[in-house]
Amino acid sequence: MRKATFHLRDIILLALIAIIFGVIYYAAAFVYNGLTVLLTPIGYGPVANDITMGIWCMAGPLAGFLLRLPGASFLGEFLGAAVEMFLGDQWGAANLLSGVVQGVGTELGFTVTGYRLYNWLTVILTSITTTLVTFAWDWFRNGYSHFAPTMLIVMLVVRFLSMLVFSGILVKLIVNLLVRAHAIKG
Repeated sequence: MRKATFHLRDIILLALIAIIFGVIYYAAAFVYNGLTVLLTPIGYGPVANDITMGIWCMAGPLAGFLLRLPGASFLGEFLGAAVEMFLGDQWGAANLLSGVVQGVGTELGFTVTGYRLYNWLTVILTSITTTLVTFAWDWFRNGYSHFAPTMLIVMLVVRFLSMLVFSGILVKLIVNLLVRAHAIKG
C-alpha cells in the first residue's frame, strides 16, 4: 500500500497541472471579460463569473483524481492560481486567495469520501462543495448579498452547472482517457 506522502513524481505532476491550468485560467479571463461585456446590457453581467467558475476550478479535482493524496486537490488549485498570477492576470495577488478558497472547496469533496472513492459520486461531491464554498466566498468578496433572490438562484444554479461540467465531468473524462491510455493506473 502506498504511503500518503508526496513523492518526486507527484510533485512533478502537480507542477505540470499547475502550469497547464495556470495558462488555461489566464485564457479564461478573456472569456470572462467577453461574457461580462455581452451579458451586462441585459442585466446579467455578474453571471459571467459563475459561467466561468468551473473552468477556474479544474486543476484541483484533476490533481485529486490523479494523485489520490490528501492535499493534492488543494495544492493543484492553489498552484494553478499562482501560475495564473505570475502570468500577469488581471486580478493579481488576489488569485492566491481565490486559489486557497477554490482549493478548500475541491478538497472538501475528496474529504467527504475519506479519499477512498474516485468515481462519479466524487465528481458530484466536489462539484457541490466547490460551488458552495466559492459562492459563499463571492457572497462576501463581491457583495452577492445585494442581488435579488432570483438573481442569486440563477447565479448559484449556473455556477453549479459550470462546476459540474468543467471541474466535474470534463475532469473525470480526462482521467478516464489517461487510464485507458495507460498513462496512469485506474
